[in-house]
Amino acid sequence: MILNRYAHTPTDTGRRSLLRGALGSTAAAGASLAIGAIPASAAPSRATTTRPATPDEALRELSDGNRRWRGLRQRHPHESLSVRRSLVTGQHPFAVVLGCIDSRVPPELVFDQGLGDLMTVRSAGEVLDEAVLGSIAYGVLELAIPLVLILGHQSCGAVTAAVRADETGEQLPTHIQYLADRIRPAIDRTQHGQARVDSTINRNVGLVRSLLAAEPDLAGKVDSGDLAIVGARYELDSQRVHAIR
Repeated sequence: MILNRYAHTPTDTGRRSLLRGALGSTAAAGASLAIGAIPASAAPSRATTTRPATPDEALRELSDGNRRWRGLRQRHPHESLSVRRSLVTGQHPFAVVLGCIDSRVPPELVFDQGLGDLMTVRSAGEVLDEAVLGSIAYGVLELAIPLVLILGHQSCGAVTAAVRADETGEQLPTHIQYLADRIRPAIDRTQHGQARVDSTINRNVGLVRSLLAAEPDLAGKVDSGDLAIVGARYELDSQRVHAIR
């Protein structure tokens, strides 16, 4: 897949503290485009500890790992005693993954990565606040991570709660209402029923991606080609991660 560069958009400054959960839901299945277009036979193996250094290399590694995961060929890399000892003195993760808190979508498993490989940040519905933004910025600015992946997923409870509250006018508990308020701009009112929820999951990933791309500290890295901010979605029924364009 071609890494996208996104135009800067104004950032919402009304960020507050977060988090509690959101309730589960049903879902419709997702699309077909895999994050990487490289066949399994051509995809490089990280048998060594060589760190992907560019956005394309990082995305290729995630794609290859997801291919192993859904094919039940996980390698569980970088778990040895020698790796654990080497990480005592420092870390060099190659990607930041901003994902949902959903227990069914742990990034290290979904992408078959190990210790020191990913910096994971998780909030319900991938909602941004200052702590989430600061965590992502730390990975990019201090650790020179070349890829930020926003990972939405099928059957997202936070998105479902936001859509239902918007439809019914229900006021959710305070902290959950905060999540719904942040997701509301992504609600697809051209769709109905479960199709609305499913479309909103994708649109929410796009919203978060655009907000991150508008952050000045990150935008400069994107403009120079040192960073890519990419949206993706995980399908619970197939375990496939595919791009959100």
